[in-house]
Amino acid sequence: MDSIPSAEESDATLLALIAQAQAPRPKCVRPIMIIGAGGIVRDAHLPAYKKAGFPVIGLLDKSWERAEELASKQGIGRTLRTTADAVAYAPTDTVFDIAVPASQLISILAQLRDGSTVLMQKPMGETIEEARAIRDLCRSKSLIAAVNFSLRYAPNNLAAKALAADGFLGDIHDMEIQTRTSTPWHLWTFLATAPRLEILYHSIHYFDLIRSWLGNPRSAYARTVKHPLTPNLAATRTTAILDYGDSKRVLVTANHGHNFGPAHQDSFVQWEGLSGAARITMGVNLDYPIGRPDTLEYAKLGKTTSDWTRLPVSGNNFPDGFIGTMGALQAFAEGSTSSLPSHFEDAFQTMALVEALYRSSEARHESISFAE
Repeated sequence: MDSIPSAEESDATLLALIAQAQAPRPKCVRPIMIIGAGGIVRDAHLPAYKKAGFPVIGLLDKSWERAEELASKQGIGRTLRTTADAVAYAPTDTVFDIAVPASQLISILAQLRDGSTVLMQKPMGETIEEARAIRDLCRSKSLIAAVNFSLRYAPNNLAAKALAADGFLGDIHDMEIQTRTSTPWHLWTFLATAPRLEILYHSIHYFDLIRSWLGNPRSAYARTVKHPLTPNLAATRTTAILDYGDSKRVLVTANHGHNFGPAHQDSFVQWEGLSGAARITMGVNLDYPIGRPDTLEYAKLGKTTSDWTRLPVSGNNFPDGFIGTMGALQAFAEGSTSSLPSHFEDAFQTMALVEALYRSSEARHESISFAE
Protein backbone atom coordinates (compact mmCIF):
# COMPACT_ATOMS: atom_id res chain seq x y z
CA MET A 1 0.00 0.00 0.00
CA ASP A 2 1.31 3.44 -0.93
CA SER A 3 2.04 5.64 2.06
CA ILE A 4 0.35 9.03 2.40
CA PRO A 5 2.86 11.77 1.61
CA SER A 6 3.93 13.97 4.50
CA ALA A 7 3.25 17.70 4.55
CA GLU A 8 6.89 18.30 3.69
CA GLU A 9 6.72 15.92 0.72
CA SER A 10 3.52 17.61 -0.53
CA ASP A 11 5.09 21.04 -0.23
CA ALA A 12 8.13 19.86 -2.15
CA THR A 13 5.89 18.51 -4.91
CA LEU A 14 4.05 21.83 -5.11
CA LEU A 15 7.29 23.79 -5.39
CA ALA A 16 8.66 21.44 -8.05
CA LEU A 17 5.49 21.75 -10.13
CA ILE A 18 5.61 25.54 -9.98
CA ALA A 19 9.29 25.64 -10.90
CA GLN A 20 8.57 23.56 -14.00
CA ALA A 21 5.57 25.64 -15.12
CA GLN A 22 7.20 27.52 -17.96
CA ALA A 23 5.95 28.87 -21.28
CA PRO A 24 7.55 27.47 -24.46
CA ARG A 25 10.69 29.14 -25.74
CA PRO A 26 12.13 28.92 -29.27
CA LYS A 27 15.38 27.08 -29.96
CA CYS A 28 16.39 29.80 -32.41
CA VAL A 29 15.25 33.34 -31.60
CA ARG A 30 13.75 35.35 -34.47
CA PRO A 31 13.97 39.11 -35.04
CA ILE A 32 10.94 41.21 -34.11
CA MET A 33 9.47 44.17 -35.98
CA ILE A 34 7.08 46.16 -33.79
CA ILE A 35 4.24 48.10 -35.42
CA GLY A 36 2.92 50.53 -32.81
CA ALA A 37 4.76 52.57 -30.18
CA GLY A 38 2.07 53.19 -27.58
CA GLY A 39 1.99 52.58 -23.85
CA ILE A 40 1.57 48.80 -24.01
CA VAL A 41 4.69 48.51 -26.17
CA ARG A 42 6.65 50.76 -23.82
CA ASP A 43 5.40 49.14 -20.59
CA ALA A 44 5.14 45.47 -21.55
CA HIS A 45 6.39 44.40 -25.00
CA LEU A 46 9.82 46.02 -24.92
CA PRO A 47 10.63 45.12 -21.28
CA ALA A 48 9.58 41.54 -22.04
CA TYR A 49 11.75 41.21 -25.12
CA LYS A 50 14.72 42.79 -23.38
CA LYS A 51 14.38 40.38 -20.46
CA ALA A 52 14.03 37.38 -22.78
CA GLY A 53 16.79 38.38 -25.17
CA PHE A 54 14.43 38.67 -28.15
CA PRO A 55 15.99 41.14 -30.65
CA VAL A 56 13.82 44.06 -31.84
CA ILE A 57 15.11 45.21 -35.22
CA GLY A 58 12.67 48.01 -35.96
CA LEU A 59 9.80 50.16 -34.73
CA LEU A 60 6.96 51.80 -36.63
CA ASP A 61 4.18 54.12 -35.48
CA LYS A 62 1.81 56.54 -37.18
CA SER A 63 3.57 59.19 -35.07
CA TRP A 64 7.12 59.28 -36.39
CA GLU A 65 8.24 61.42 -33.46
CA ARG A 66 6.85 58.97 -30.87
CA ALA A 67 8.50 56.03 -32.60
CA GLU A 68 11.81 57.87 -32.84
CA GLU A 69 11.75 58.82 -29.18
CA LEU A 70 10.94 55.31 -27.98
CA ALA A 71 13.45 53.69 -30.34
CA SER A 72 16.17 56.04 -29.10
CA LYS A 73 15.43 55.28 -25.44
CA GLN A 74 15.31 51.52 -26.05
CA GLY A 75 18.32 51.26 -28.36
CA ILE A 76 16.30 50.10 -31.38
CA GLY A 77 18.38 50.70 -34.49
CA ARG A 78 15.74 51.42 -37.09
CA THR A 79 12.55 53.48 -37.16
CA LEU A 80 10.29 52.93 -40.15
CA ARG A 81 7.69 55.29 -41.59
CA THR A 82 5.24 52.87 -43.25
CA THR A 83 4.21 49.24 -43.05
CA ALA A 84 5.56 48.76 -46.56
CA ASP A 85 8.94 50.05 -45.41
CA ALA A 86 8.88 47.68 -42.44
CA VAL A 87 8.04 44.68 -44.64
CA ALA A 88 10.77 45.57 -47.13
CA TYR A 89 13.36 45.93 -44.36
CA ALA A 90 12.42 42.82 -42.37
CA PRO A 91 14.08 39.43 -43.04
CA THR A 92 11.73 36.63 -44.04
CA ASP A 93 11.86 35.04 -40.57
CA THR A 94 10.79 38.26 -38.81
CA VAL A 95 7.92 38.19 -36.32
CA PHE A 96 5.65 41.18 -36.84
CA ASP A 97 4.40 42.36 -33.44
CA ILE A 98 1.34 44.50 -34.18
CA ALA A 99 0.21 46.65 -31.25
CA VAL A 100 -2.27 49.14 -32.71
CA PRO A 101 -5.97 49.91 -32.18
CA ALA A 102 -8.02 46.95 -33.33
CA SER A 103 -9.60 48.87 -36.21
CA GLN A 104 -6.19 49.13 -37.91
CA LEU A 105 -5.34 45.43 -37.91
CA ILE A 106 -6.85 44.44 -41.24
CA SER A 107 -5.06 47.11 -43.27
CA ILE A 108 -1.69 46.16 -41.74
CA LEU A 109 -2.16 42.41 -42.10
CA ALA A 110 -3.04 42.85 -45.77
CA GLN A 111 0.40 44.37 -46.43
CA LEU A 112 2.44 41.55 -44.88
CA ARG A 113 4.10 38.86 -46.96
CA ASP A 114 2.15 35.62 -47.25
CA GLY A 115 3.29 33.12 -44.64
CA SER A 116 4.54 35.79 -42.23
CA THR A 117 4.64 35.17 -38.49
CA VAL A 118 2.45 37.65 -36.61
CA LEU A 119 1.55 38.50 -33.03
CA MET A 120 -1.52 40.75 -32.78
CA GLN A 121 -2.28 42.78 -29.68
CA LYS A 122 -5.80 42.01 -28.52
CA PRO A 123 -8.61 42.44 -29.39
CA MET A 124 -8.86 40.71 -32.75
CA GLY A 125 -10.97 43.51 -34.23
CA GLU A 126 -13.68 45.63 -32.64
CA THR A 127 -16.63 43.46 -33.69
CA ILE A 128 -17.28 39.85 -34.63
CA GLU A 129 -17.47 40.95 -38.27
CA GLU A 130 -13.96 42.41 -38.08
CA ALA A 131 -12.74 39.32 -36.25
CA ARG A 132 -14.13 37.11 -39.01
CA ALA A 133 -12.46 39.26 -41.67
CA ILE A 134 -9.13 39.06 -39.80
CA ARG A 135 -9.49 35.30 -39.42
CA ASP A 136 -10.25 34.86 -43.11
CA LEU A 137 -7.33 37.11 -44.10
CA CYS A 138 -4.95 35.13 -41.90
CA ARG A 139 -6.19 31.94 -43.53
CA SER A 140 -5.91 33.24 -47.11
CA LYS A 141 -2.39 34.61 -46.52
CA SER A 142 -1.28 31.48 -44.61
CA LEU A 143 -0.13 33.63 -41.72
CA ILE A 144 1.31 31.98 -38.62
CA ALA A 145 -0.62 34.31 -36.36
CA ALA A 146 -1.57 34.54 -32.70
CA VAL A 147 -3.30 37.07 -30.49
CA ASN A 148 -1.45 38.46 -27.46
CA PHE A 149 -3.58 37.01 -24.67
CA SER A 150 -0.76 37.38 -22.18
CA LEU A 151 -2.75 36.38 -19.08
CA ARG A 152 -2.63 32.76 -20.27
CA TYR A 153 1.14 32.94 -19.91
CA ALA A 154 1.33 34.90 -16.65
CA PRO A 155 3.64 32.89 -14.35
CA ASN A 156 1.01 32.56 -11.62
CA ASN A 157 -1.59 31.24 -14.07
CA LEU A 158 0.89 28.73 -15.51
CA ALA A 159 1.62 27.60 -11.94
CA ALA A 160 -2.09 27.27 -11.13
CA LYS A 161 -2.60 25.19 -14.28
CA ALA A 162 0.28 22.95 -13.21
CA LEU A 163 -1.41 22.40 -9.85
CA ALA A 164 -4.67 21.55 -11.59
CA ALA A 165 -2.98 19.20 -14.05
CA ASP A 166 -1.37 17.28 -11.17
CA GLY A 167 -4.67 16.83 -9.35
CA PHE A 168 -4.19 19.33 -6.54
CA LEU A 169 -7.48 21.09 -7.35
CA GLY A 170 -9.64 18.24 -8.60
CA ASP A 171 -12.59 18.91 -10.87
CA ILE A 172 -13.12 22.68 -11.09
CA HIS A 173 -16.68 23.66 -10.17
CA ASP A 174 -16.24 27.36 -9.41
CA MET A 175 -14.21 30.05 -11.18
CA GLU A 176 -14.50 33.69 -10.19
CA ILE A 177 -12.65 36.70 -11.58
CA GLN A 178 -12.97 40.08 -9.94
CA THR A 179 -11.34 43.42 -10.67
CA ARG A 180 -12.17 46.47 -8.55
CA THR A 181 -9.70 49.22 -9.33
CA SER A 182 -9.26 52.77 -10.59
CA THR A 183 -8.08 52.37 -14.17
CA PRO A 184 -6.41 55.35 -15.92
CA TRP A 185 -8.28 55.07 -19.22
CA HIS A 186 -6.80 58.41 -20.37
CA LEU A 187 -3.50 56.62 -21.06
CA TRP A 188 -5.11 55.13 -24.19
CA THR A 189 -6.34 58.14 -26.12
CA PHE A 190 -8.08 56.09 -28.81
CA LEU A 191 -10.45 54.67 -26.19
CA ALA A 192 -12.05 58.10 -25.73
CA THR A 193 -14.20 57.47 -28.80
CA ALA A 194 -14.34 53.66 -28.72
CA PRO A 195 -17.94 52.38 -28.89
CA ARG A 196 -16.97 49.32 -26.85
CA LEU A 197 -14.52 49.48 -23.97
CA GLU A 198 -14.47 47.33 -20.83
CA ILE A 199 -15.25 43.88 -22.16
CA LEU A 200 -13.45 44.34 -25.46
CA TYR A 201 -10.26 45.96 -24.20
CA HIS A 202 -9.92 44.61 -20.66
CA SER A 203 -12.11 41.73 -19.54
CA ILE A 204 -11.55 39.96 -22.85
CA HIS A 205 -8.42 38.63 -21.11
CA TYR A 206 -10.60 37.08 -18.42
CA PHE A 207 -13.04 35.48 -20.83
CA ASP A 208 -10.14 34.10 -22.86
CA LEU A 209 -8.59 32.75 -19.65
CA ILE A 210 -11.86 31.06 -18.70
CA ARG A 211 -12.03 29.42 -22.11
CA SER A 212 -8.45 28.19 -21.70
CA TRP A 213 -9.49 26.41 -18.48
CA LEU A 214 -13.06 25.31 -19.16
CA GLY A 215 -13.63 25.50 -22.91
CA ASN A 216 -16.54 27.32 -24.51
CA PRO A 217 -19.61 28.02 -22.34
CA ARG A 218 -23.12 26.95 -23.30
CA SER A 219 -24.43 30.50 -23.01
CA ALA A 220 -23.59 33.82 -21.42
CA TYR A 221 -25.33 36.62 -19.54
CA ALA A 222 -23.80 40.08 -19.13
CA ARG A 223 -24.53 43.67 -18.27
CA THR A 224 -21.89 46.30 -18.95
CA VAL A 225 -22.57 49.89 -17.88
CA LYS A 226 -21.00 53.34 -17.87
CA HIS A 227 -19.59 55.12 -14.84
CA PRO A 228 -21.25 58.47 -14.03
CA LEU A 229 -17.86 60.14 -13.47
CA THR A 230 -16.70 59.18 -16.99
CA PRO A 231 -19.88 59.76 -19.03
CA ASN A 232 -17.97 60.33 -22.26
CA LEU A 233 -16.48 56.84 -22.19
CA ALA A 234 -18.27 53.66 -23.18
CA ALA A 235 -19.15 51.13 -20.46
CA THR A 236 -16.36 50.52 -17.94
CA ARG A 237 -18.14 48.23 -15.43
CA THR A 238 -19.25 44.69 -16.17
CA THR A 239 -20.91 41.72 -14.54
CA ALA A 240 -21.06 38.46 -16.50
CA ILE A 241 -22.17 34.90 -15.79
CA LEU A 242 -21.10 32.04 -18.06
CA ASP A 243 -23.15 28.85 -18.25
CA TYR A 244 -21.11 25.68 -17.90
CA GLY A 245 -23.94 23.49 -16.68
CA ASP A 246 -25.73 22.90 -13.40
CA SER A 247 -22.66 22.24 -11.25
CA LYS A 248 -20.28 25.05 -12.26
CA ARG A 249 -20.43 28.71 -11.23
CA VAL A 250 -18.37 31.02 -13.47
CA LEU A 251 -18.49 34.74 -12.76
CA VAL A 252 -16.64 37.86 -13.91
CA THR A 253 -17.10 41.27 -12.28
CA ALA A 254 -15.12 44.37 -13.20
CA ASN A 255 -15.42 47.85 -11.73
CA HIS A 256 -12.78 50.25 -13.06
CA GLY A 257 -14.13 53.28 -11.21
CA HIS A 258 -13.25 52.34 -7.62
CA ASN A 259 -11.32 55.53 -6.87
CA PHE A 260 -11.38 55.39 -3.07
CA GLY A 261 -7.78 54.47 -2.39
CA PRO A 262 -6.10 51.07 -2.42
CA ALA A 263 -7.57 49.58 0.77
CA HIS A 264 -10.40 47.70 -0.94
CA GLN A 265 -9.14 47.52 -4.49
CA ASP A 266 -8.80 43.97 -5.73
CA SER A 267 -7.90 41.98 -8.83
CA PHE A 268 -7.94 38.19 -8.65
CA VAL A 269 -8.84 34.88 -10.25
CA GLN A 270 -10.01 32.09 -7.96
CA TRP A 271 -10.65 28.44 -8.75
CA GLU A 272 -12.41 25.99 -6.44
CA GLY A 273 -12.28 22.28 -7.09
CA LEU A 274 -13.23 19.03 -5.41
CA SER A 275 -9.73 18.69 -3.92
CA GLY A 276 -8.48 22.24 -3.44
CA ALA A 277 -8.57 25.87 -4.45
CA ALA A 278 -6.16 28.35 -6.00
CA ARG A 279 -6.17 32.13 -6.14
CA ILE A 280 -3.96 34.44 -8.16
CA THR A 281 -3.75 38.21 -8.02
CA MET A 282 -3.14 40.34 -11.11
CA GLY A 283 -0.95 42.99 -9.59
CA VAL A 284 -0.60 45.20 -12.64
CA ASN A 285 -4.25 46.25 -12.37
CA LEU A 286 -3.82 47.56 -8.84
CA ASP A 287 -1.43 50.36 -9.71
CA TYR A 288 -1.27 50.47 -13.50
CA PRO A 289 1.22 50.52 -15.15
CA ILE A 290 3.66 50.21 -12.23
CA GLY A 291 1.66 47.43 -10.61
CA ARG A 292 2.19 45.23 -7.60
CA PRO A 293 3.70 41.72 -7.59
CA ASP A 294 1.52 38.89 -8.88
CA THR A 295 0.76 36.21 -6.28
CA LEU A 296 -0.45 32.62 -6.03
CA GLU A 297 -2.16 30.95 -3.08
CA TYR A 298 -3.36 27.37 -2.60
CA ALA A 299 -5.64 25.66 -0.09
CA LYS A 300 -6.63 22.04 0.40
CA LEU A 301 -10.29 21.09 0.63
CA GLY A 302 -11.64 20.65 4.14
CA LYS A 303 -8.93 22.38 6.13
CA THR A 304 -10.25 23.44 9.51
CA THR A 305 -8.19 26.63 9.52
CA SER A 306 -8.42 29.59 7.19
CA ASP A 307 -4.78 29.34 6.19
CA TRP A 308 -3.88 29.43 2.55
CA THR A 309 -0.36 28.57 1.43
CA ARG A 310 1.40 31.40 -0.37
CA LEU A 311 3.42 29.81 -3.16
CA PRO A 312 6.37 31.48 -4.87
CA VAL A 313 5.99 32.57 -8.48
CA SER A 314 8.82 33.91 -10.60
CA GLY A 315 7.73 36.98 -12.51
CA ASN A 316 4.55 38.87 -13.37
CA ASN A 317 2.15 39.17 -16.27
CA PHE A 318 3.97 42.43 -17.10
CA PRO A 319 6.42 41.57 -18.62
CA ASP A 320 6.69 37.77 -18.31
CA GLY A 321 3.28 36.98 -19.81
CA PHE A 322 4.40 38.85 -22.91
CA ILE A 323 7.55 36.74 -23.06
CA GLY A 324 5.23 33.76 -23.03
CA THR A 325 3.04 34.83 -25.95
CA MET A 326 6.02 35.74 -28.13
CA GLY A 327 8.04 32.69 -27.09
CA ALA A 328 5.14 30.31 -27.73
CA LEU A 329 4.54 31.82 -31.16
CA GLN A 330 8.19 31.57 -32.15
CA ALA A 331 8.45 27.99 -30.87
CA PHE A 332 5.35 27.05 -32.89
CA ALA A 333 6.64 28.80 -36.02
CA GLU A 334 9.92 26.87 -35.91
CA GLY A 335 8.13 23.58 -35.21
CA SER A 336 9.58 22.87 -31.76
CA THR A 337 6.07 22.87 -30.28
CA SER A 338 2.99 21.43 -31.96
CA SER A 339 0.31 23.65 -30.44
CA LEU A 340 -0.32 27.38 -30.18
CA PRO A 341 -3.05 28.08 -27.58
CA SER A 342 -3.46 31.73 -28.62
CA HIS A 343 -3.69 30.91 -32.36
CA PHE A 344 -5.98 33.22 -34.31
CA GLU A 345 -8.50 30.42 -34.79
CA ASP A 346 -8.87 30.05 -31.02
CA ALA A 347 -8.83 33.83 -30.53
CA PHE A 348 -11.81 34.04 -32.89
CA GLN A 349 -13.72 31.86 -30.41
CA THR A 350 -12.95 34.37 -27.67
CA MET A 351 -14.21 37.15 -29.94
CA ALA A 352 -17.42 35.19 -30.49
CA LEU A 353 -17.88 35.03 -26.72
CA VAL A 354 -17.24 38.77 -26.41
CA GLU A 355 -19.88 39.44 -29.06
CA ALA A 356 -22.37 37.24 -27.21
CA LEU A 357 -21.72 39.19 -24.00
CA TYR A 358 -22.38 42.52 -25.69
CA ARG A 359 -25.55 41.19 -27.28
CA SER A 360 -26.68 39.93 -23.89
CA SER A 361 -26.06 43.34 -22.34
CA GLU A 362 -27.94 45.13 -25.11
CA ALA A 363 -30.91 42.76 -24.90
CA ARG A 364 -31.67 43.88 -21.29
CA HIS A 365 -33.52 40.56 -20.88
CA GLU A 366 -36.92 40.24 -19.26
CA SER A 367 -38.23 43.12 -17.20
CA ILE A 368 -39.67 42.41 -13.75
CA SER A 369 -42.96 43.63 -12.41
CA PHE A 370 -43.26 43.86 -8.64
CA ALA A 371 -46.87 45.05 -8.63
CA GLU A 372 -49.50 42.94 -6.91
